[in-house]
Amino acid sequence: MWDAILDSLIDTVKLIPFLLITYIIMEFIEHKTSHKTKDAIKKSGHFGPLIGGILGVVPQCGFSAAASSLYSARIITLGTLIAVFLSTSDEMLPILISEAVDVRIILSILGIKLVIAVIVGFIIDLFFRKKFETSEDEPEIKDLCEHEHCHCEHGIFKSALKHTINITLYIFIISLVLNIIIYFIGENNLAHILNSTPIIGPIIASLVGLIPNCASSVIITQLYLSKVLNFATMIAGLLVNTGVGLLILFRTNKDLKENIKITVLLFAIGVIFGIIFDLIGFNI
Repeated sequence: MWDAILDSLIDTVKLIPFLLITYIIMEFIEHKTSHKTKDAIKKSGHFGPLIGGILGVVPQCGFSAAASSLYSARIITLGTLIAVFLSTSDEMLPILISEAVDVRIILSILGIKLVIAVIVGFIIDLFFRKKFETSEDEPEIKDLCEHEHCHCEHGIFKSALKHTINITLYIFIISLVLNIIIYFIGENNLAHILNSTPIIGPIIASLVGLIPNCASSVIITQLYLSKVLNFATMIAGLLVNTGVGLLILFRTNKDLKENIKITVLLFAIGVIFGIIFDLIGFNI
């Protein structure tokens, strides 16, 4: 039980620098830049999926956490958000490195996640951008500030710090609950569920990947290294896994229906690519 509490605390503390820097940037954009500058940032989103996909490859889930907040303020596009989510490796990369996995295998896995993330991100921005965004009711950073009661008039840093504290407490509480649940279910039982049925494996793995906790990426990666899971099942779960990205999205983006749509979209992408790799027998 104490391990669950400690893991939750460590996972949360690791995110604080990413969150604080993100909110400082957001407060600066809101209070110190002109409307032209804000418009320029939004227009640069045409290349967002590429940039987001590359940043998402960085270990841990800091960038997925940052992307969720930036999307909630409509600074980045939906395609960019999904690209970051799909390429996020969370605990996968540190585990692969610590297990001395062949660098070619590591680069192949990261490369596949990156390519899928970028392509899907651009497709989403091309075809579905208007479905998730409107020009009239588009939330801005000030709406996020009102939602978090950060009292922006007290200064950029103090406001950003208030945002960070609010989100950090939220993440810690949810992570603690999830870790306790996983503790009682047992990782071995979760592993058995993941490896129960071919084809269905990617679906189950994607569901596990949706768990906003590093435990899901750890379990999926370790089972793959132990040859319990094939590549298709592993990639399905890790594509969907966003660390605490989805957790923060549901906290900062007040449109619940949109959050659910994004979650379903992410899940569908993981399942589709997992089944495709399974059917063609692709493995690494």
